[in-house]
Amino acid sequence: MKNNSQLPKGWEIKKLGEVCEVYQPKTISKKDMIANGEFPVFGANGVIGQYDKYNHEDTQLLVTCRGATCGSVNISLPKSWINGNAMVIKPKNCSLKRDFLEYFFRGGSDISNVITGAAQPQITRQNLSPVQIPIPPLPEQQRIVKILDKAFVAIDKVKQNAEQNLNNAKELFQSKLQRIFDNGEWEKTTLASIAVYIADGDHMPPPKTETGIPFITISNINKQENRIDFSKTFMVSTEYFQKIHEKRKPQKNDVLYTVTGSYGIPVLIVSDFKFCFQRHIGLIRPNKDTDSKWLFYWVLSPQAIKQAHETATGTAQKTVSLKALRSFSIPKTPLNEQKQIVKQLDNFSSETKKLESTYQQKLDSLAELKKSILQKAFRGEL
Repeated sequence: MKNNSQLPKGWEIKKLGEVCEVYQPKTISKKDMIANGEFPVFGANGVIGQYDKYNHEDTQLLVTCRGATCGSVNISLPKSWINGNAMVIKPKNCSLKRDFLEYFFRGGSDISNVITGAAQPQITRQNLSPVQIPIPPLPEQQRIVKILDKAFVAIDKVKQNAEQNLNNAKELFQSKLQRIFDNGEWEKTTLASIAVYIADGDHMPPPKTETGIPFITISNINKQENRIDFSKTFMVSTEYFQKIHEKRKPQKNDVLYTVTGSYGIPVLIVSDFKFCFQRHIGLIRPNKDTDSKWLFYWVLSPQAIKQAHETATGTAQKTVSLKALRSFSIPKTPLNEQKQIVKQLDNFSSETKKLESTYQQKLDSLAELKKSILQKAFRGEL
């Protein structure tokens, strides 16, 4: 950040705690909330319930101070109860516009260095208060906010179009899968009948080691790309791995399938790389008459997703049991047709991924543009 001498005339650099009240309000629990309460309750990521009282009459700038979304920004509604998972940042007087302050937190400054904790990220008042904010005279704040409002309306419009195009590209592939697997000429069979076996991961808590064999959980499975992210796995000993039943050791051409929580995500194993996995993940080993890539594509299809939704049980965490998975209805397709379908879908997938990549790059560029404009604004360069 620039110092005072580098900023335009009339600008000052202040500590956030000098110009703002920074605090976490009193928290009410979920059980204390009232279903038909008159006033909204704001938590870390927006409205989380209703209550019969409010602790803030005016709208407030909120910064999430706990959890995975730490640092994100929300604006509360008038007459709201704000919980302590959200940090209230309130200008002490009218010399600092809340809209100007909001843009500061939306990218005008990088506050990631005040976030502490790995397992449970958090922002404290003690860490946030010393953060420096450049403050221009009030008319200049108003001018900057007006410019940013206009620029971001235009950027958001382009962003919405790009997001819609990205969704359309993804839906295009789902539509292709739907048409291919909706073949009335094929007989139906069960998933169990086209598999050597269907098993799940180890049920015992694994002893962690510094080196050894990677152990993956659902959090290591990338839903968007249907692949395993091995960069954040922990390790188990080779001795532990050797004691695991062979049915629970993935092999090339197996299909993994998440069965608990974020259920229904398939991953095709394409190498003989050794790893093991938790019981919330299932393993489908196709038989010799089943092409593994064809099976992977089928699991991605709307037909398979529908069956997962229909058979998932539980409240806190939905689960597709192995019994339900084994009974999934699947087309009984000759192997030569499976291979033709795989070739067709591979080509189609390649084309749609090019489209997705194009739109995602556009979204990334728009995010960078926003960041650049905000940084210029708070350097006094607009």
